Amino acid sequence: MDPLSEVLALLKPQSLMSGGYLVNGDVSIRFSKHPGIKCYAMIAGHCWVSVDGVEEPVLLTAGECYLLPRGLPFCITTDLSLTPVDFQDVRAQGKFIQAPPPQDGNGCYLAGGHFALEGGPARMVLESLPPIVHIQSESDKAAMRWSLERMADELRDPQPGGSLIAQQLAFMMLIQALRLHLSDPANGAGWLFALSDPHMAAAITAMHDAPGRPWTLQQLAGRVGMSRSVFAERFKATVGATPMEYLTRWRMLRAGDRLRNSGDSLAEIAGSLGYDSESAFGKAFRRVMQSSPRQFRRGEPSEVLPASAVARHNQIPTRPHGLHEASAHA
Repeated sequence: MDPLSEVLALLKPQSLMSGGYLVNGDVSIRFSKHPGIKCYAMIAGHCWVSVDGVEEPVLLTAGECYLLPRGLPFCITTDLSLTPVDFQDVRAQGKFIQAPPPQDGNGCYLAGGHFALEGGPARMVLESLPPIVHIQSESDKAAMRWSLERMADELRDPQPGGSLIAQQLAFMMLIQALRLHLSDPANGAGWLFALSDPHMAAAITAMHDAPGRPWTLQQLAGRVGMSRSVFAERFKATVGATPMEYLTRWRMLRAGDRLRNSGDSLAEIAGSLGYDSESAFGKAFRRVMQSSPRQFRRGEPSEVLPASAVARHNQIPTRPHGLHEASAHA
């Protein structure tokens, strides 16, 4: 499994909402702060998306996609001169409804999903991304086209199992959008963006493939065909951490997943990740995860709300049936 897939697997994304939304007429809709990550695309028409703390609004046209990874309040508007109205009021007025895409392609229509992230790397991943990610180049739109067209087809002509297919297509859109954003080094820096650098990606893949191996800086540099000093400098500049810091972080994220989702003993987990003793493992775990392994296993509150808590907060089911009634998750 490649590093991005491994990270996404540890995040354990769960669909809170998926479907399509029709914007009726000119309106400016205000959405409150949200947990998790939202990914939506314009199927037809155009609108503006403005996020709190981001100076300039983003214009979305058909085929373009946006991600909201930090959960900040935001507005969707067809006219920047309009005063924003709370989502609940707009929904009551019938100006923002869950509906099939327009047959003639006219109007303003959004489709996508909202995902809760349960795994340990969630905060690290979300904070490495900007408040809004805009997928807009022609090549990127071409890469997204298949999933967008399939989503529109499922919403336009519902068939048995259609809601599950729509959820999976929304998840595919999320992965594609992340991959496209990360493929351009100009978009940012950090360990997630390092996956687009062939040398850094090779080193990260080696650490992911064998996290328990007693890696040295020289071994990792040799794996990617670079001198130790050049590799160390480039890795730190690209990832934002030294290779050994990254390795420790990855080991602890893997450990956290096993503590929560397996019956493996502390000794088994520590040994498989290259630690000779539980005490050495525990010290590293506390430093990275801000709790002891036993506290973490008992499920003490983490920095990121689990999907079940998010669902309770928003009064929606964690396992949705069918395409839901529109709520504050667009």
